[in-house]
Amino acid sequence: MNNPIQLLTPDIWPDYELIDTGGFEKLERFGNYTLRRPEPQAIWDKSLSEQDWQAQTDGFFDKDKSNPEKGFWKNKKDMPHNWQMTYANKSGLKLKLNLAQTSFKHIGLFPEQAVNWDYIYDKVKSAKNSKPKVLNLFAYTGAASLAAKAAGADVTHLDAVKQVVTWSRHNMEASGLDDIRWIVDDAMKFIKREARRGNLYQGIILDPPAYGRGPGGEKWVLEEHINEMLKTCAEILDPKEHFLLLNMYSLSFSSLIAANLVHSNFKSVENPEQGELYLRDSQGKQLPLGIFYRFSNY
Repeated sequence: MNNPIQLLTPDIWPDYELIDTGGFEKLERFGNYTLRRPEPQAIWDKSLSEQDWQAQTDGFFDKDKSNPEKGFWKNKKDMPHNWQMTYANKSGLKLKLNLAQTSFKHIGLFPEQAVNWDYIYDKVKSAKNSKPKVLNLFAYTGAASLAAKAAGADVTHLDAVKQVVTWSRHNMEASGLDDIRWIVDDAMKFIKREARRGNLYQGIILDPPAYGRGPGGEKWVLEEHINEMLKTCAEILDPKEHFLLLNMYSLSFSSLIAANLVHSNFKSVENPEQGELYLRDSQGKQLPLGIFYRFSNY
């Protein structure tokens, strides 16, 4: 269990750049457009001037003072509401992803997760099973699902929000892929049913939010429910051949917590990796963006 803590960041790719961070904000380029958004982790000073930020910004997210969880976008005239960008890695994975501005400041993509997309793609490619079953829980707009599918997996993609699943389907089609199983459901209810049915998966991907609601109003609180979820995942992970990827974004969680959770719920944890994901801005600062724990028996 004493494996080293890793700090992982994606390789540079042409369609994405973290330009600057600081002052609780980040300035990022996605494809042809640069966005300015709040970032609670960026507690240091910006490297560039306010004039530089304003000159480069195509879209700016402003918080709603009456509801801190939501806000609205202020855009330049040529900034579209929807656009696309491409991700490609050295192993052959190539995705085309649809982006859009939402009232929660998100745009449908978390660039630091490219590290995990690469891991998923490589694991599926190297599996003995020619078509391993992969379950993606809390799957959001589906880049991880697409990575698994592109490598040849039989993918089940689950999210509680129907509109987000539709978004994922559009990403699949834009990437030239097909035949992903779409599920709109509460993640905990679904995996408990799978355990009762005796269904097994060769890969499980979990990227749970700190807080959320299922389609029936089911309450999800990360620290209250993640242990039970991993306990159930242990019942449906194929003991013969498997990988599991756990990613969490919570200011109060560390990779040591993730390690304890995994080792207390899984009998066999081979080839473990744990640590933090981060993005490096163009000025050299490192922005932490979540923790991960992943393992595989091949």
